[in-house]
This record gives sequence, C-alpha cells and structure tokens, in this order.
Amino acid sequence: MSEPPQDSPPRRSVPDGQSRSGRRLTFARRTLYRLAVPVALALVRFWWRTCRVVRVEGDEHAAAALAGGPVVPVFWHQHQLFCVRFLLSQRRRGLALGFLISPSVDGELPALLAQRAGVHVLRGSSSNTGARALRDYYLALQQGISPAVTPDGPYGPRFAFKPGAIMLAQLSGRPMLPMAYCASRAWRFRNWDRFVLPWPFARIVVAIGAPRYVPRGLDAAALARWQTEMAAALQAAYRVARTSLEAG
Repeated sequence: MSEPPQDSPPRRSVPDGQSRSGRRLTFARRTLYRLAVPVALALVRFWWRTCRVVRVEGDEHAAAALAGGPVVPVFWHQHQLFCVRFLLSQRRRGLALGFLISPSVDGELPALLAQRAGVHVLRGSSSNTGARALRDYYLALQQGISPAVTPDGPYGPRFAFKPGAIMLAQLSGRPMLPMAYCASRAWRFRNWDRFVLPWPFARIVVAIGAPRYVPRGLDAAALARWQTEMAAALQAAYRVARTSLEAG
C-alpha cells in the first residue's frame, strides 16, 4: 500500500487562499493560524485523553474491512470528534486517514490542525466542486488513503445522507464503513448539526457497522434506496453505541 509523505502539500480542487467573502490568506493571517494550531491541537488532545473510550462495538468490522485496503469511513457531521480519534488509532492496521477541507480562508486553520494530527488533507468543497472533490477522493483511495466522509455535511440538513460517499464506494470498489459514538455526558451545540462535545472524563462507546460494498450500475431509484439504507445504518450504529453505554 503506497502512502504519500506526511509533509506533502494538500491537494486543492479550487484556487488557493480565497473564500466566499473574498477574504485573502494574508501573511499576517497565515502567521496567526500557525501560532494557533499547537494550542488548538493541544485542546483536542486534551479532550481525547480525558474522555475514556470504554468499548468499541463492531471492531471486527473495521479489522475485516481494513485487511483488504483503504475504506470510506462515514459518520454524521456531529460525531467527528471521536470517530476521527478512533480512525487515527487504526494506523496499526494500516489506515491512513484523509479528510476534505474547504480551500477557503476559513478552512486553513482546520487544514493545518488536521495535518498536525496526522490526517492527509484534500482541499476542496463537496458543495461547490463536487465532481472534482469526488475525483480527489478517488485518487486518494488509489494511493491507500481512507477519505472520511460526513454525508450530511458541510451545511446539512442534519442526518440527510447525501450520495457522494455511495458514488465513491461504487467507483472505487472500496467499502463504506458506518460509524457513530455515544458519550455518557456531552454538550450539544446549537448549530445546524448539533455537534456533540463530550464533557471531560465522560465515558465513550464507539460503534462500527458492517462494511457496505456498493454494486455498479445503480439507477436513480437504487441510489436513493442506498441513501436511505446508509442513513439507517448510521442511526443503527448510534443506537448500538448508546445501548452498550447504558448497559455499562
């Protein structure tokens, strides 16, 4: 399995340094972001270390899927924090995690943070450059990178499984790996995705569903059925995590 070097520049689907608002990535802003990254990364790692992952339900699904090469991890936008932590822990199984991050100025800080955490960054927008983003995802899979997809992101609606991950799995022949987690205590932000931020020292259960391989030749009706089925798979994974957590 080939893997690009960790210091390779992130691939971009649109021009550098631009945002919808027209802001530019100036030298001062870039310097500020680079100073902020260590602080932000320390905060994320603090959350990861203080919260205790007490169980991973369906770990055998991750092991089986990764034994065959890269995968397409899928989880709701609100579940990024500990799904990403689990995926980063799978380096021992050969997983190289990738993430699509906006090429705008607003995406620069998350991109720098992700790179420092060991994530392969693809700079693109699933909203504005969907076809090119799909191409970059596909090329990443060919290089042994597992590009994570939040199928209801980046702007919702919440829990609506958009077709990109399904199309990627169909084109590549690699499986989608549904994921979710549940925390014993957590804040839910009042934004569109109700982002889940566990309290420090909360107990966490991560749940992994069975890998899902997508056949070729889907028509529009079949694609819609897959969207419904995958949304149900993510909800089912969350219920497994919640039930396991409640059972102690």
